[in-house]
Amino acid sequence: MSQTIVQVDAFTTTPFKGNPAAVCVLPELRSHEWMQNVAQEMNLPETAFLIQQPDGFNLRWFTPTVEVPLCGHATLASAHVLWSEGHLLPGQPARFHTQSGLLIACKQNDWIELDFPVNRPEPTTVPTPLDNVLGISIESVKAVLQDSLGYLVEVESEALVRQMQPDLNLMLQLPIANVIVTSVADANSEFDFVSRFFAPGLGIPEDPVTGAAHCRLAPYWRDRLGKDTFLAYQASKRGGILKIRYDGDDRVYLSGQAVTVLRGELSEEQK
Repeated sequence: MSQTIVQVDAFTTTPFKGNPAAVCVLPELRSHEWMQNVAQEMNLPETAFLIQQPDGFNLRWFTPTVEVPLCGHATLASAHVLWSEGHLLPGQPARFHTQSGLLIACKQNDWIELDFPVNRPEPTTVPTPLDNVLGISIESVKAVLQDSLGYLVEVESEALVRQMQPDLNLMLQLPIANVIVTSVADANSEFDFVSRFFAPGLGIPEDPVTGAAHCRLAPYWRDRLGKDTFLAYQASKRGGILKIRYDGDDRVYLSGQAVTVLRGELSEEQK
């Protein structure tokens, strides 16, 4: 017996860009151990597992090392698979029941909009080794905030975000070993802000494009820039583009595109 698995690049229309995720639509519930083993075998930032319910799909996300409570790019990839593989009609919304509550994805032409919970980070004291961790001077740090995901650090320029080469071993010594680094985009840029996300605490040295991080970035940049809609770029090596809509309530709307790059059969050896 085999299990279909689809690999999707999310927040891009170009294969081998954006953030890759594997998606399995399961015929029946499988064990946590089996799902974690599959995610480890796929060795992608996230592997998503779905089981159909009367009013949507149960959705769980796994990195190669842990299950996580929220993942934007693998939700985008899951919605893309449900429509492209015929599990849903194009006009039907994708309803996901998750650890983070009900999430809804809607197809809007060639974009997919995700309805996600906002996460408001709070100012915090600067961790003592932060400048050494990020490999920058402490004077170039404009703000440091923290939430359950980790630290959000605004630095003084887009160039600094793009050029940063943090010490991931030192990052693992932080109280929470995950850091979002962000800055306002250059004046001549089409984007409003740029970011990168380093997550060794989740088993991901650098996540290529991170929907969950933008649930934190949306309220931060709304306060900083005084606007409700943004075009954001995550400046990893693969890169990815997000449209963001946030009007200050408890939901944030993230839009992205996706492309299938691989479809195959995963042999099942565990029950």
